Amino acid sequence: MLATHNRHKVGELRALLGPLPWPVTGLDAFPGAPEVAEGTESYAANALAKARAAAAFTLETALADDSGLEVDALKGAPGVLSARFAGESASDADRIRALLKLMEGVPWEHRTARFRCVIAVARPLGEEWTEEGLLEGFIATEPRGDRGFGYDPIFWVPELQRCLGEVAPEVKNRLSHRARAARKARERLLREAQGGKP
Repeated sequence: MLATHNRHKVGELRALLGPLPWPVTGLDAFPGAPEVAEGTESYAANALAKARAAAAFTLETALADDSGLEVDALKGAPGVLSARFAGESASDADRIRALLKLMEGVPWEHRTARFRCVIAVARPLGEEWTEEGLLEGFIATEPRGDRGFGYDPIFWVPELQRCLGEVAPEVKNRLSHRARAARKARERLLREAQGGKP
């Protein structure tokens, strides 16, 4: 079970996890399931808090994720505050403008950055674990492309020679930080299923 009410995220994670030998649903299938506010401690802490709450409420194995953009020239910011970087009600475009403003004058070789995703799995009896995925790249000097979401239009990936905002979803989903974390989580879930865990 995916610890989110966001149907877009449910669909994306379901696709990234690939076929599993049990139904994969979101919290919408459990009326009254709580929303857990994200903190500022770490991606792992946020993902684990969401997964624990969902597992306790549904009595099912729960999976949750948290991710963000880390810019080296900004000492790792915006990090866990990526979604709230320009204010709670800011749009993706607002966040991109705020980030590019801070990066004005930073030479290309110092514009290194990475997307980081942590996926947490929690079981009703208390067992829990996390997996992490990274995608290294650079912060472009201006937005490029209209695909993806968040910071994708300014995240330049060396192996693609493009920004994520310029590539098709299936390309992004092969190498994204979330895809890499999801592959690791899927492999462990399947191993545990072979050992008899639901």
